[in-house]
Amino acid sequence: MSSPETPSPEISSPDLPGTSSPDPGHGAAAPGAPAPPAGDHTRGGADPAHDVLGPGYELTVLPMADDEEGKVVATLVRRRAAAPARGAVLYVHGFTDYFFQTHLAEHFAARGLDFYALDLRKYGRSLLPHQTRGFVRSVTEYFPEIDEAVRIVRERDGHRTVVLNAHSTGGLVTALWADRVRGRGLVQGLMLNSPFLDLNVPAPLRIAADLLKGPMARMPRRAVLPLGTATAYGASLHRDHHGEWDFDLGWKPIGGFPVHAAWLAAIRRAQRRLHAGLRVDVPVLVLCAARGLRLRDFAPEAQAADVVLDPEQIAHWATRIGHHVTCVRVAGGVHDLALSAEPVRKQVFTEMDRWLTCYI
Repeated sequence: MSSPETPSPEISSPDLPGTSSPDPGHGAAAPGAPAPPAGDHTRGGADPAHDVLGPGYELTVLPMADDEEGKVVATLVRRRAAAPARGAVLYVHGFTDYFFQTHLAEHFAARGLDFYALDLRKYGRSLLPHQTRGFVRSVTEYFPEIDEAVRIVRERDGHRTVVLNAHSTGGLVTALWADRVRGRGLVQGLMLNSPFLDLNVPAPLRIAADLLKGPMARMPRRAVLPLGTATAYGASLHRDHHGEWDFDLGWKPIGGFPVHAAWLAAIRRAQRRLHAGLRVDVPVLVLCAARGLRLRDFAPEAQAADVVLDPEQIAHWATRIGHHVTCVRVAGGVHDLALSAEPVRKQVFTEMDRWLTCYI
């Protein structure tokens, strides 16, 4: 393609451990979360239907095998380029998240790339009434929907060049997925936005999490870790608080989702697997903020730092993903770099365009 401070010891963030309310148990979306439009979903491989984002955005529902909670779906959103596309970008979101970043889609579409975004099982458009928000017992549970999304992009829509663009937990998941499918030519590159490569806690707590990951993995689905509430990140983003972005607070609450013990054990197993070294065989771009900061409540500093993850950890572990990794630190960036202040996100988009031009 061509172009187109030292953290405190407590664990708390809206993207990982912050929780705004007790887990509703057999969880559904928070009150007021919009349901996907009834009768307006199409099955994988069929023509897409209209998405809640409005004109130009289409969705396809991807039926998945049932899990311990019952029926499971994922959702693929598409934004076509105006001219015949010369490739595709597939976006995968993080924890307490879903796809709403239309400016990201428009950026790539304007550069002749069809844009796709995957709402993973139990998030956003894919969250069903009987499900526990964001809950899985292994990150490999996400692999079938990534498999199917890539199949649709390649086979239904005819793209030979596909680049994954993933944020936070999505970055961890897609790195492991890409390692699993290496040698098959399914994707040609990874662009990872603040990937969740380690727990942002002091070393003794990380060791404790490793020692307890076995017992935590076996805990009941409703077992929630008492990690408190952190609203700094969410409040720094949403336009009704201190930010500029409009997103659904049922699908992405300010205080985050409850963190289940079994889910955190799954994340830690995935991180340890990455730390041991993956062999992703395509070029990888890792973007992260220049500065990390731990805050529970909003302060102006939250609008120019990653208050969820530690960028030093991200940069440290990035080269464990594969043999061809480019790491860029972004001054003034927030956790989701695409949601940073306008001059900063412009730099982020420039870095992605430059990397695509050089390597894809």
